Amino acid sequence: MTPEEIAPEVYRLNIAGFVSAYLLGNVRGWVLVDTGIDGQFEYLKDAAEQQFGVGAKPDAILLTHGHGDHAGSALGVATYWGVPIYAHRMELPYLTGKSDYPPADPTTGGPFAFAMRFAPHIMRGSDFGDTVRAFPQDGSVPGLSEEWQIIETPGHTPGHVSLWRERDAVLVAGDAIATVSLETLPALLSRHSNVSPPPATVTPDWYAARKSFEKLAALEPKVIATGHGEPIFGASATAGIRRLADVFRVPQNGRYVPEPAEFDEHGVRYLPPAPQDPLPMMAGVAFAMVALGFGVWAAAKRKNKTV
Repeated sequence: MTPEEIAPEVYRLNIAGFVSAYLLGNVRGWVLVDTGIDGQFEYLKDAAEQQFGVGAKPDAILLTHGHGDHAGSALGVATYWGVPIYAHRMELPYLTGKSDYPPADPTTGGPFAFAMRFAPHIMRGSDFGDTVRAFPQDGSVPGLSEEWQIIETPGHTPGHVSLWRERDAVLVAGDAIATVSLETLPALLSRHSNVSPPPATVTPDWYAARKSFEKLAALEPKVIATGHGEPIFGASATAGIRRLADVFRVPQNGRYVPEPAEFDEHGVRYLPPAPQDPLPMMAGVAFAMVALGFGVWAAAKRKNKTV
C-alpha cells in the first residue's frame, strides 16, 4: 500500500487495517514512528523505499510506546537498517526485558476487550538490548528538525509520548487518544472517525490519561494522527479533542478504575487486584448445559432403541 500523505512530510502506513505507523521527513532525512505488529519487516521496508527511494533507511525509529501492536517489528527493522530505537525512559523497562506491562482487563467489556483475551502477548515486554535508548533529556527529537517536539502523554502506558509540530498543528498521538471507538461493536464496524479515549481494557491509569487529553486539547491540533483510526483534520480535529477533554469521565468499572497501576523506572510497581471475570464461569455453565442436553438426548435415543 502506498504511504498516505496526511500533512507535509508526514506519511501514514496502514498496517493490517488495524494499527498505523508513520514516516516523518523527506529524502534528506526521516524517521519511522511505531512499527505495528510483529512480522511487518517487508511491508515497512517496501513502504519506506516507495516513499524515499531504493535503499532508504531512517535516522531512527521512534516509539510512542512499547505495546506489541506498536513495537512488534521494531527490533527487526532497526537491526536491518542499523539504526537506534528511541522511547521515553519510563518505557525502557518494557523494552529491555525487565518488566511486562499491566495485564489487559477483560472485564471492561466490548469487542476489543474480548479480542485481548486471545492476544495477551501484546502486553508482554520485549528485550531490544542496547538497540533501544531513551529520548534525549533536552527534549529534542532524534532524526527530526527542531520544529518537532516530544509531548509526554502518560496514561495508556507510563512513558507514552506524542509528537507535535506547531507550525501547522500536526499531532501524532499514538494511543494517547484514538480516532475510532474500540468499545462497542457498531462503532468498530462503522469505522466512524471520532476522537475517543484509548482502549479501556489496556489503559491502566485513567487519571494520567485524562490529564494527557487536556494537554493535547490545549495544543488545538488541526491534524490528528493516531495509532487506531483514520486521521482527522481541521475544525473536526480541534473540536473533537476539546470535546473529549471536556466531557470525558473515567469508566464506571474495570480493574484500573478504583486505583491505577503504579510504575517506576524498573517497571510495574503495583497492580490493583483483578476483578472477577464472569466469562469463564458463564462459558463453563454453557458447556455444562450443552453436555447435560446431549446426555439427555443420548439417553432418550438409547431408550427408544430398546422399545
